[in-house]
Amino acid sequence: MRAQIFEPIAPRPAPVSTEGPIAWIRINLFGDWRTGLMTVIVLAALLAVLPPFFSWAVIRAAWLPDYDACRVDGAGACWGVVAEKYRIILFGRYPYEDQWRPLLATSLMLALLIGSCTRGFWKSWLLPAWIVMLAIFFTLMYGNVLGLEKVETDRWGGLPLTIMLSVLSMMMAFPIAMVVALGRRSSLPAIRTVCTIYVELIRGVPLISVLFMASFMFPLFMPVGMSIDVLVRVIIGITLFAAAYMAEVIRGGLQAIPKGQIEAAATLGLSYWQTQYKIVLPQALAMVVPSIMNNFISLFKDTSLVTIVSLYELTGALGMALNSDANWRPFKIEGYLFIALIYFAFCFSMSRYSVWVEKQVNKGKAR
Repeated sequence: MRAQIFEPIAPRPAPVSTEGPIAWIRINLFGDWRTGLMTVIVLAALLAVLPPFFSWAVIRAAWLPDYDACRVDGAGACWGVVAEKYRIILFGRYPYEDQWRPLLATSLMLALLIGSCTRGFWKSWLLPAWIVMLAIFFTLMYGNVLGLEKVETDRWGGLPLTIMLSVLSMMMAFPIAMVVALGRRSSLPAIRTVCTIYVELIRGVPLISVLFMASFMFPLFMPVGMSIDVLVRVIIGITLFAAAYMAEVIRGGLQAIPKGQIEAAATLGLSYWQTQYKIVLPQALAMVVPSIMNNFISLFKDTSLVTIVSLYELTGALGMALNSDANWRPFKIEGYLFIALIYFAFCFSMSRYSVWVEKQVNKGKAR
């Protein structure tokens, strides 16, 4: 009988780690030669641009509100314009001594908004909390009660106006968009036609035209002696504009639901609204979360257009602050970088929240 000789198998290389920063860099930045080449080109461009920008923005920058120091030869960014004009940029023409009111009102709105984005706050009291908060917000902003000085809406501005327009328009546009999206898929020709005309009419014009119509043309059709506040008209215009675009996004999600699920729901005896509420809408909205959030981000930035109707939100307040003072007028770049940072902070936060929502709704699909 032939003796068997043990021959050990050569050791295999250890598996490549797919976790950690080094693995992420290897996979995403140097996955193949094309990706690696593009990474090197981008890094070279950043090395050429970032050091001069850092020197201008930080090292040689003037931080104190002294415009003479900003005019010195070799001086960098003049952040003193922000230190000098930040209250006008953030609060617009609101009375200086009462600016604690928009600060408090906006803080309350943002706090409840952040809470509403957290699962632990999704309770039955959330809607009443929003009603109470909005009442407090407009009481603080408008005044004329509880000893607060009256401040007309045309003096509201800055960041509080931007946030208020965005939040209210988003809240009101979403339910309108769902109804319009369902209407466009209705089997009733009259409902479907009305919803289609609304969507196509609104999407056929830019937002600036809608704001112009709401501010200047709509009052011409009102009875003599009757008028609606310009802020209310602007909110309605932005809401209807955003709802038309969002309705098409939601309709895309509705069309992706297999028809068999609707037929199965009818077989089980569910009514039309029960089918939509329990089966169709949850799945459809989960599919279009990124597109809905993209609409929200776009709406937040589009509020800058209300300047054409003399409502000075964040961007308009910056222009007003600089145009009224010739000493600081040459330093617009620093001012716009400041408000760009504010816009980025809000838009990036909404984007990250969208990613979190996507993960939550896709947990049921994980294998």
